[in-house]
Amino acid sequence: MISADLIVRGAGQVITCTGTNGGDAALAPVEGGAVAARSGTIVWVGPEARLDAEVRPLEGAVVIDAEGGLVAPGYVDAHTHVVFAGDRAREFSLRSAGATYQELLAAGGGILATVAATRAAAEEELVALALPRLARLLSEGVTTCEVKSGYGLTVEDELKMLRAVRTLRGAQPIDLVGTALPLHALPPEGAADRSGWIDRMLAELLPAVAVEGLARFVDVFVEKGAFTADEARQVARAAEAHGLLVRLHVDQLTAGGGAELAAEIGAATADHLEEISPAGIEAMARAGVAATLLPISTLYLKCPRYAPGRALADAGVRLALGSNCNPGSAMTESYSLALSLACLGNGLSAAEAFYAATAGGAAALGFGDRGQIAPGKRADLVVHGASSVEHLAWHMAASHARTVIVAGSVVHEAPHLPARCG
Repeated sequence: MISADLIVRGAGQVITCTGTNGGDAALAPVEGGAVAARSGTIVWVGPEARLDAEVRPLEGAVVIDAEGGLVAPGYVDAHTHVVFAGDRAREFSLRSAGATYQELLAAGGGILATVAATRAAAEEELVALALPRLARLLSEGVTTCEVKSGYGLTVEDELKMLRAVRTLRGAQPIDLVGTALPLHALPPEGAADRSGWIDRMLAELLPAVAVEGLARFVDVFVEKGAFTADEARQVARAAEAHGLLVRLHVDQLTAGGGAELAAEIGAATADHLEEISPAGIEAMARAGVAATLLPISTLYLKCPRYAPGRALADAGVRLALGSNCNPGSAMTESYSLALSLACLGNGLSAAEAFYAATAGGAAALGFGDRGQIAPGKRADLVVHGASSVEHLAWHMAASHARTVIVAGSVVHEAPHLPARCG
């Protein structure tokens, strides 16, 4: 008999996400299921009718009754910028009323406003500012989260941001993975010597990131007015030399061949992709590059089109989903909104969106131990007060997470939420 120190029973369904693709079959639900874990690892999954005969609760075991709700893997938020200082609420208002980005820059807004505020903030302040953002993500059911730098744009300020991510990893329950994003924007002091500034960031920042273990990935914003494909190739070579993987912000605002570039350099993911070409979709599929959909930013920036999630999925491209929580283009921690927009904007089914939000995100970030409910996987679980995955996508921007479990420990409870919404 299997012993367990955590048992979740009474589920209407256990959504295991252990299928082989992102469609309905990939969710591989267990009707009337239950889950057992020991020491933070799942040890048993199956119909509750077999639970008592096959699983023995250890003394003091935590037993949770899902009361007919969904039990599912924790969400993996595959793209965020939750560490920053400053407030761009006024900019939001002006942009909504018709101000152009150039006008906002002239008024002291835009990304450089966040850069100035982040540079002025101490590491401790960045940690304090990020904690409530992460708490909100946790309340949505997010148990793993990628966090980028990119608002420092000096070697020391980028390291400060990534060290804040490291501190946050031990200061709250969500498991965090860092990404260095030194080529996010060109700071004013870099304008006179662009190539020299890039060289310094790569020659000084990336070795320090690698030595301190501050990030798994290096990212580049490849876009007209930002950074070029050749500069991204330069970053990729430097990242490889230090054992870091590459991610790219590409094809967001203009069709620049970013997806093809991601395939060429063997990037782990290509993110945004609103303006991806058919050739780019084919290239990503051939190269095995994952696509991270960020539909909240598409909505927030009033872009003319969403990334073609339907075409990407049909081509066999692996999908992940991110909130892109950031002060300029997605100031929200509503991961449930991202899930709904992946359906409404990106053209996915609810099952495909949910798979991208769990198993897909875990795979894109290189985590083989989560995003699924199966023996041997990390016990990152959410009890949702909902009747189906379709309900989670249909009921927009509402958290249904009643109980959130990270590595076998209950870290968030919302008992006021109904056990099951019909």
